[in-house]
Amino acid sequence: MGFGLAQRLIDRGDRVLIGGRSEEKLQHACAQLGEASTGRSVDIESRASLAAFFSECGPLAGLFTPGSSYQTGSFRDADESTAESAFRAKFWGQYWAVHAALPYLGERSAVVLMSGAASARPLGNAAYAACNAAIEGLTRALAGELAPIRVNCLSPGTIDSELWRNRPASIREPVFDNWRALTLTGEIGNVEDAVHAALFLLDNRNMTGSTIYNDGGYTLR
Repeated sequence: MGFGLAQRLIDRGDRVLIGGRSEEKLQHACAQLGEASTGRSVDIESRASLAAFFSECGPLAGLFTPGSSYQTGSFRDADESTAESAFRAKFWGQYWAVHAALPYLGERSAVVLMSGAASARPLGNAAYAACNAAIEGLTRALAGELAPIRVNCLSPGTIDSELWRNRPASIREPVFDNWRALTLTGEIGNVEDAVHAALFLLDNRNMTGSTIYNDGGYTLR
């Protein structure tokens, strides 16, 4: 999603700063995006790494924080590390990313956080569902505290992305079939759907403190 948004921004004439854990993937992404992109390694679980990532980056028109890696497990069976994983990477990672970027955000800047539709309709994985709900609460709180900087949240459902395409069909297809049955549209969202929603939240001057559920109606079913 982050790469797709970077492509859309560059296509319309913007410059982008992208981050990732893998230097090899960063170089590959920047080679595809061209001269309008800059890539820096970052560990979203490290405040020092986040500070280094944003250091001397110059004024930022917008910030999108889609990337994190975490584990999930059931409430009964997850150990401490697994249960806390989503909060460490996804909640605190985005919290401190905004904090590190704040000196470079102007009054007309926009922030788009990312949660997930499990916030409103959890199916197990209690800590993961709570983490996503916390991010949406953080969105509302930051929108009030950081105004006039706009802060919104994108909450996608299952997306047919590289993450799923890299998994065996025997794992991917049952998940996709189950998701289709849980939605109003009966379809799997794609990366472009999520990118379009993120771009809308970055651009629309009348949107702040809101969460968009890009989930095919999953939260309403």
